[in-house]
Amino acid sequence: MKDRYISPLSERYASEKMQYIFSQEKKFRTWRKLWIALAETEKELGLNITDEQIEELKKFKDDINFDVAREREKEVRHDVMSHVYAYGVQCPKAKGIIHLGATSCYVGDNTDIIIMKEALELVREKLVNVVNELSKFALKYKELPTLAFTHFQPAQPTTVGKRATLWINELLLDYEDINYTLENLKLLGCKGTTGTQASFVELFDGDNEKIDKIDPIIAKKMGFKECYPVSGQTYSRKVDIKVLNVLAGIAASAHKFSNDIRLLQHLKEIEEPFEKSQIGSSAMAYKRNPMRSERIASLSNYVMSDVINPMMVASTQWFERTLDDSANKRLSIPEGFLCIDGILDLYLNVVDGLVVYPKVIEKHLMAELPFMATENIMMDAVKAGGDRQELHERIRELSMIAGRNVKELGEDNNLLDLIAEDPMFKLSKEELKDSMKPEKYIGRSAVQVEDFIKRNIKPILDEYKDILGLKADINV
Repeated sequence: MKDRYISPLSERYASEKMQYIFSQEKKFRTWRKLWIALAETEKELGLNITDEQIEELKKFKDDINFDVAREREKEVRHDVMSHVYAYGVQCPKAKGIIHLGATSCYVGDNTDIIIMKEALELVREKLVNVVNELSKFALKYKELPTLAFTHFQPAQPTTVGKRATLWINELLLDYEDINYTLENLKLLGCKGTTGTQASFVELFDGDNEKIDKIDPIIAKKMGFKECYPVSGQTYSRKVDIKVLNVLAGIAASAHKFSNDIRLLQHLKEIEEPFEKSQIGSSAMAYKRNPMRSERIASLSNYVMSDVINPMMVASTQWFERTLDDSANKRLSIPEGFLCIDGILDLYLNVVDGLVVYPKVIEKHLMAELPFMATENIMMDAVKAGGDRQELHERIRELSMIAGRNVKELGEDNNLLDLIAEDPMFKLSKEELKDSMKPEKYIGRSAVQVEDFIKRNIKPILDEYKDILGLKADINV
């Protein structure tokens, strides 16, 4: 297949498991399950359908004659009717009752919902595994002081573990969105050409009590609690917006994480995994580019932009339906899921192999800590008899001098020396160094990490303990 386009989502990024969920085989097997569910439901409600016909349908539910369907579609230009025909070729006794009373969206739309549900469950599984690895990282480094940044300017210290909880918390919000979406995802059911169930009024001689039971029975057979109460020919395309919004949210969280890792790698404080034979640059052999984090960012941009597709589709559907959703949905939904699947595999791979350099972290922190310790130094000077207002003004002046030494002369931060030499403070260099203990300035970071993991994350990890320990294979 070297002579035609192949999506990099299948060749480079997405897992085989996610690819199968959106495969032709999965799609058409699901169609046949839906046709069996419909036939069983109609039989249970009194239509003249035999056990022999249903058993024949079940016999061939996974044995799809793709070649017959393909040739038939060339003639009739209709994918659903081509597969009805192909199924009928295999099941001559049941041929007349396949798809009875249904419209194409009975198999098309219900399958889309079923597939999105399974794909969301796989996304949740991978996301929980990322959270699990990040939680281990956060607990391991909960007490390691590091320079925190606001506006990417040095701010009060935090810890490496506390910073990791910020990444986890965003994924926790995504996890909650996945659960909400899965909990509220419903089947279209079987409502006919314009959603009026007119065909079933004919089939069941206007017996509304029986017709009312069709959707609940089908929903139960297909593993759903219920169907959407009303529809046109299709389920509302706003459902697709909700699903892709979840994926876009995960992409935003992953992008933020990847940005932080790329900045930390620039600072040489934390690096993503770099394999022994990996090449960072074709020209600069010494380089260790954060290529996996960059790929997370790149793929995340695609997912975040993909969410506009179902928005445009939903907003431009005419009345009970138009077909301008079809081609778009065939691209935007699978590619959104395949892309987020690749992102989560990369995220898991990066977190699993993060390398931390405590000495570099300490060096950067200690270079800035004198500025951050000025409040404590000032309080010590007040205790020694100084005037708080005068000391505040003087320490501001000395900080400006030290700042110029660093920025203009390229020298080390000598604020402590300047304070020690100033008689107003009455503090020796040794006394000032006592203030330079980073753990004094990290607040409740370690406690916050422990509490957050214990209260908010551990219950989730306990619930999914059987699927933890997932390892991600990266193709490139």
